[in-house]
Amino acid sequence: QVQLVESGGGSVQTGGSLKLSCAASGYIFSSCGMDWYRQAPGKDRELIAGIGYSGTLRYIESVKGRFTISQDNAKNTIYLQMNNLKTEDTAVYYCAAPKHSGSSCLYDDYDWGQGTQVTVSS
Repeated sequence: QVQLVESGGGSVQTGGSLKLSCAASGYIFSSCGMDWYRQAPGKDRELIAGIGYSGTLRYIESVKGRFTISQDNAKNTIYLQMNNLKTEDTAVYYCAAPKHSGSSCLYDDYDWGQGTQVTVSS
């Protein structure tokens, strides 16, 4: 059974930094990659960063140059370093991992963490 546990959220002022962690158990995230999502109040959940099974990194435009996704295979953990935070980054942040069906990755069916709140104030 896959368990994803996020940590590292908090409250910061604009321009500040936070580093989120997502510890995975029951999942080899080098096999299908993992993603970070966020959901702001009143908005849909959005994919903001991902790391593919081959290590390929991707970001949405609004976080490029400010956020960095990384992974530590030995710790089964992915991270999201967030710098130069803006008020519009306020959201609940989730890590997500594609489920498996045999050796296939199900990119339309994910396991989710419980989320961690990030609040950025001016």
